Amino acid sequence: MLDGPPLRRENRRMRLPLSGIRVLDLTVYQHGPYASTILANLGADVIKVEEVQSGDPGRYAWYSRETGLSSFFEAHNHGKRSIALDLKHPRGREVFLRLARSSDVMLHNFRIAAVERLGLDYGSIATVNPGIVYVQASAYGPAGEERDAGAFDYIAQARGGFASTNGEPDHPPLPSVVAIGDQSGALHACIAALAGLAGRAATGAGAKYDTSLLGSMLALQSFDIDNYLFTGELRERFYNGGTRPFWRVYRAGDGKWFVIGMLLDRAWPEVCEVIGRPEIARDERFDTYRKRMFEHAPALMQILEEAFLAAPARDWIERLNAIGMLAAPVQDHAEVARDPQVLANRYVQPVERPGGEPVTMVSIGVTIDDEPVPIPRLAPQLGEHTEEVLLEHGYSWEEIADLRVAGVIGPRGTDR
Repeated sequence: MLDGPPLRRENRRMRLPLSGIRVLDLTVYQHGPYASTILANLGADVIKVEEVQSGDPGRYAWYSRETGLSSFFEAHNHGKRSIALDLKHPRGREVFLRLARSSDVMLHNFRIAAVERLGLDYGSIATVNPGIVYVQASAYGPAGEERDAGAFDYIAQARGGFASTNGEPDHPPLPSVVAIGDQSGALHACIAALAGLAGRAATGAGAKYDTSLLGSMLALQSFDIDNYLFTGELRERFYNGGTRPFWRVYRAGDGKWFVIGMLLDRAWPEVCEVIGRPEIARDERFDTYRKRMFEHAPALMQILEEAFLAAPARDWIERLNAIGMLAAPVQDHAEVARDPQVLANRYVQPVERPGGEPVTMVSIGVTIDDEPVPIPRLAPQLGEHTEEVLLEHGYSWEEIADLRVAGVIGPRGTDR
């Protein structure tokens, strides 16, 4: 069970800012889907369009037979509805365009050339709905020789420069296990959709937006890349994450790791007292901020490394924070899930599961009037809302049956 305050019942009736907005979601895997799931959690009606045979390939990533859930798919698709539609069939394209007429946003992360072959490029969509906000989450951007190329997160981390800055200096370049390329790309795509909606509200006009994995990786590292552009100096990799004594990872006596992250000249005499070395406060090697942080930093780091072996990490974190330094534990995901601040702010939430016990998931981390935005529901089953969506768009049951017989809608291989 989760500790911390329960979500209020009113949250389920919270007036979410995107209520009344419809998003046509043509995304797969992680980059695009997480962008649209944020929109869904903020109240948008997100209709996920999937191919009729097996749907989004992300459905089968990190699938657990024990739970019957894919953590990968659930994390990136909760709150949506699903329609299974064959876009390569002419009638399937007609259905999609009919849905597009009453949509506010269309979002895709297909290769640009693939969307153009399907006849679902911005020009085609804008013809039936000039006011639509069209967001494509591409690999390398809409210009250049590689505009039609594909990429995944790992590729973007390498090409975008991040892998070159990560890891210990004498180790190979190290992409992050966490999919920061996909996630930062998703956030940029979500920002583009929100900006498009705001722009349309002001002008009445729709627009086409492109955000890419490559562009998002550069934006994530803008300070470091700008520093190179200004000075010609490349970002170095450092042991234990840094060359400054108070911006570094340390190991404590219990084997746990913690970080100190302080850029200000703060509490130097108190630090000396806390670590049991009051005499170094008067050591001429460390009597100025510049000497401590730069000129004699290796000597000070060695003193701190030795001192921190005398007590557990939690003790050092408490002592350092008490004197105005900023310190925190290096937590694994199990520890993060139990973190009192995570629980207090409902950054993880219970989500109802029809026919089973609730499951706990990470929220989008947004509050409205100090109330956490709740996760509305688990991700949809493939094609779960096909008939429902088509009926809303004026199709009759007879027309829906005909589309199913023709193989235009799915999922296929079921007795639905």
